[in-house]
Amino acid sequence: MPTSLHIALVTETWRPEINGVAMTLGRLTDGLRHLGHRFTLVRPRQHAADIPAAEANLREVLVAGCPIPGYRGLHFGLPAKARLLNAWREDRPDVIQVATEGPLGGSAIAAARQLNIPVVSEFHTNFHAYSRHYGCGWLEGLVTMHLRRLHNKSAVTLAPTFAVARELTAAGYRAVRVVSRGVDTALFNPQRRSMALRARWEVSEEQLVVTYIGRLAAEKNLPLVTQAFAAIRQRQPDARLLFVGDGPMRPHLERSDASYIFAGMRRGDDLAAHYASADLFLFPSLTETFGNVTLEALASGLGVLAYDCAAANELIRDGDNGRVVPGNHDDAFIAAALELARNPAMLTTLRERAQASVRHLDWGHISKQLADILHATVRSHHWQQHPDLMFRFSLD
Repeated sequence: MPTSLHIALVTETWRPEINGVAMTLGRLTDGLRHLGHRFTLVRPRQHAADIPAAEANLREVLVAGCPIPGYRGLHFGLPAKARLLNAWREDRPDVIQVATEGPLGGSAIAAARQLNIPVVSEFHTNFHAYSRHYGCGWLEGLVTMHLRRLHNKSAVTLAPTFAVARELTAAGYRAVRVVSRGVDTALFNPQRRSMALRARWEVSEEQLVVTYIGRLAAEKNLPLVTQAFAAIRQRQPDARLLFVGDGPMRPHLERSDASYIFAGMRRGDDLAAHYASADLFLFPSLTETFGNVTLEALASGLGVLAYDCAAANELIRDGDNGRVVPGNHDDAFIAAALELARNPAMLTTLRERAQASVRHLDWGHISKQLADILHATVRSHHWQQHPDLMFRFSLD
């Protein structure tokens, strides 16, 4: 078996695009390349000037794409089976890693099956749940069926949490394994707190800054953020609400309250400073498979309040390093936010414990975990194709 794998990664999104999937894939790919593996990256062309990158242990194959409705500047990949068959016959991968489940991912699985290359697929996004928030709830059953059928054509489906893995298994997904998410604690940490940045927001050190960081879109349940903040502001009139990110709901939010602070999209050190310079992070989304922002907020030393699902379910010990409330209990979410705002001592305790609670989740460990699963998938496929070798090996 090869110790260094050639991995074909198929994804709709890739850096410098700002979203959890692109960030996660970039980190994991960097980690695997550091371990000596090489990649062929297959992704849709995002704009006319988009050209394949040339990096160590990574080459790109760009395919045709179409704009994704509601996601400005992001394209999904069109089917490209013939293109992939030619590329993979010329430079055959050991394993195909399908990160997104659109037409491109489906055609990649079809090509891999024709070439007899093992496939690992990833479950990153609750597309079936998203359909409810975009007026397409009637599609939920069809989307659910499509996702299950697609993932069950792969040897392994990767889930980001044990809770998601249990849900997928109960829904009929086969061979589900968990690969969690990591965080760069050198980037996201409380030392990034900036008094100059807070001064730009026109807040003092004593004022409470409540924040939501992420995509400003319907599926993120943002009305609950503004409702919880309204309850806080009734008791603390000088509290401020900070939105970091962009999306289709931004114009509505801007019109709804002139006092809200909108920082837009932020990256790198700038993003880390925005996290650490706030105080209380509200995350009421119920559509996440993980929610990288929860992990980044904890690493940044924020008081985090979220529903008890996705990353929060596995990372937050309620009342110890953050707060969680049962999903869809809006009143409980608002009450918990108000309690944290009214009790500075409790908020301080949670913030002091938050960073230490996720310090072990470094990307190097997560990348090694994924590498082990890919190696095991290649070995299993090899033995299935050559049972005579398995028999001779067992005799030896």
